[in-house]
Amino acid sequence: MTISKLLVANRGEIAARVLRTAKARGLATAVLSHVAEQEGPHLIADEIVMIEGPTPVAAYLDIPQIVEAAKKIGADAVHPGYGFLSENAAFVAALEEAGVTFVGPTSETIDLMGDKVRARAFVEEHGFPVAPSAIEDDDPASFVERARAVGYPLLIKPSAGGGGKGMRVVREDSTLETEIATARREGQRYFGDGRLFVECYIERPRHIEVQVMGDGQGNVVHFWERECSIQRRFQKIIEETPSPALTPEQRDEICETAAGIARAVKYRGAGTVEFIYAQDGAFYFLEMNTRLQVEHPVTELVTGFDLVAEQLRIAAGEGLSATQANIPQTGHSIELRICAEDATADFRPSIGDLLLLDEPSGPGVRVDSGILDGGKVTTDFDPMLSKLIVHGRDRVEAIARARQAVQNYVVLGVTTNTGYLDAILAHPDFASGDVSTGFLAEQSETLTAPGEDISDLLMAAAALSDERLVSDVMQIPEMHRKMGGWRN
Repeated sequence: MTISKLLVANRGEIAARVLRTAKARGLATAVLSHVAEQEGPHLIADEIVMIEGPTPVAAYLDIPQIVEAAKKIGADAVHPGYGFLSENAAFVAALEEAGVTFVGPTSETIDLMGDKVRARAFVEEHGFPVAPSAIEDDDPASFVERARAVGYPLLIKPSAGGGGKGMRVVREDSTLETEIATARREGQRYFGDGRLFVECYIERPRHIEVQVMGDGQGNVVHFWERECSIQRRFQKIIEETPSPALTPEQRDEICETAAGIARAVKYRGAGTVEFIYAQDGAFYFLEMNTRLQVEHPVTELVTGFDLVAEQLRIAAGEGLSATQANIPQTGHSIELRICAEDATADFRPSIGDLLLLDEPSGPGVRVDSGILDGGKVTTDFDPMLSKLIVHGRDRVEAIARARQAVQNYVVLGVTTNTGYLDAILAHPDFASGDVSTGFLAEQSETLTAPGEDISDLLMAAAALSDERLVSDVMQIPEMHRKMGGWRN
């Protein structure tokens, strides 16, 4: 089919990023917006489609309203970005019924891979590695005993879960039944589904994922792996590629396993197969994300491919543009998620007016930003402000470039996690690549120690009306660089 007009059903940095590629392909573009957002980098579309709801998030989750909007403006296709409705099978089915192309997999694929238990069973049936486990649905009456038989430590997970919500680690039999009850309540609260499963908990695991792309006919390529072990409360904050943990042989094995899983499901579009990687080199299927990931830019920088362009090609029926043999992995890339939060106050969200924004640039530096100078940061959406991505010839250069860039990232008006990110990059264990998903928890006191903070002084100066002082404030970014950066 031909796609001539694209509606982006998202906002902020991911909407802006998708729109840039769509415009480069010559497509007419439209994007959703809510009255709470008077400005933003995503408002570069040819057409702004206003949506309504009791809250901004509710508006972006309103399937009938968004499908009707796509039909009304004559959009041939909808790109969901990530978050919101990007992995909602009902949304895809509604678009399909309306004759609008969804830039992503089919509703059946999303439904299958979105259920952790069904996805795990599918992967196991096709001969791919999964961790030893017990699934409640197999026989609810014997679930506790079967969980015990797996052996400790155990990880309890909601069947319909995501983002780490409802997950519990159990190390002693005396707490098993209590933790199961707690996980069930949390699963019901977060996902409306209290079903559970347990699997053996891998000590000091790494989180490695593989970017895949399929044409829906069983033809799949991978775009190599990403290391996502730097996580806070199961939320990734630094991602990189290649993984420092893998040998070339292990890299080929884990990437081909991911591609094999995608082939088995006849995957269409961009997706990510995620694995838990053990200290002994064993790896196990964790889940499949049926969408573009937040961290996709690191893959783009090492491969040279525009993954959104690949998505649009496939959605238009053009098929894959690359064979596995011509997808390189060149140099090293790191992504930092810049968030409006205070690392020294248990990561309390920070809101306010952006008095000054000066984002870094230069060779090997990319910023996918969701904010504009003079804008507002509110509690309406996720606290991530932007993504800072760097590329270097090797990991040492990428880390050095990331540190310089994050130190030169100036935001006045809200507190950000830039100092926290810099502390992680400076840590010797990160530099050596000796990390696990528990690294941030293990080093919490070291990483969140407050550094020199002059933001209050700068904000006060920025608020003054005296022209000379205002002029002085506008020199802050350059002063900041000469000082070598500060910690927020």
